[in-house]
Amino acid sequence: MSVDFSNTLIVAVSATALFDLSESERFFQQALTEDPETAIDKFRSYMIERENDPLQTGTGYPLIKALLNLNHHCAADEQREGIAAPMVEVVIMSKNSPDTGIQVLNALRSHGLPISRSAFTSGEGVADYVADFKVDLFLTTNHDDAQQVTDAGVCACAILDAPPIDMKELDTNQLRIAFDGDAVLFDEAGELLSRQQGLKAFHDYEAKMSDVPMNKGPYADFLIKLSKLQKRLPAKIKHPPIQIALVTARNAPADLRAIKTLRDWGVNVDLAFFLGGLDKRHVLQTFAPHIFFDDSIHNYESAKGVVPSGLVPYSSKSKLYVKQADAAATQNLVEIHQA
Repeated sequence: MSVDFSNTLIVAVSATALFDLSESERFFQQALTEDPETAIDKFRSYMIERENDPLQTGTGYPLIKALLNLNHHCAADEQREGIAAPMVEVVIMSKNSPDTGIQVLNALRSHGLPISRSAFTSGEGVADYVADFKVDLFLTTNHDDAQQVTDAGVCACAILDAPPIDMKELDTNQLRIAFDGDAVLFDEAGELLSRQQGLKAFHDYEAKMSDVPMNKGPYADFLIKLSKLQKRLPAKIKHPPIQIALVTARNAPADLRAIKTLRDWGVNVDLAFFLGGLDKRHVLQTFAPHIFFDDSIHNYESAKGVVPSGLVPYSSKSKLYVKQADAAATQNLVEIHQA
């Protein structure tokens, strides 16, 4: 009998985003360098020997823990109403084989994470299987998988790095997520206009278009589904189950269009910060989200030192992708010239 997850937020997370597997990754890469033909057998033996060893948490852990805790809030009410599916479902995606993935499965149990669905692909890319699980958000440390999912337009996607060094402990009994605006929640038109024609042209255009909703960006559908969950949860003035923040470089007169676009989508964010170019790091450190999503490498690098952060990749068909690739190529040439 199939399970109806149509009203469930489904998040897929790679094992390396949920737990710190950097030590085993280093071992495999070293074994691969020393002898590619024996690397897999060595790695298998290495993982089997350590399959009962505990794993430290990764960057995505606080978010996953907080998401799963949402299932506790209205479980009793919805069971009485006959709603069987959970509010949130999490799927583990791993390039390990099932045999070498036992350490991850044991870690789920030891950390008390109620995750029952998983996929182990023995080295193959996991991106092809994301759509099969009807995923709304995919978190990974693998750039290739992230780009493939982004290009396919399957779901929202982010690349995670190491956890913040000085991050304060996060309360996982309340879910807190922060989103950038342009090229994340909204389409990339505003970002392109600002880069190509300057801030004045962008502000003039946004003032004129303040009553016209923007098109959806890669995270719009995820936010809309998250907002629907929020409306199913108990309404509380203090410590509500979910807090959503918009943290954007927009400021007046471009602020109105952002708010009215969210209203048009049926979304009410709890907090909005229109920073007008100020460093997002300080607001984020105060808000302390379980994760912050941004498309800008600069903003991502700044934020990831203080809060868990995810870099939102551009589609390879995007003009922003081309600009980013050109900038990276130019930087490489400069570094080669200076070496």
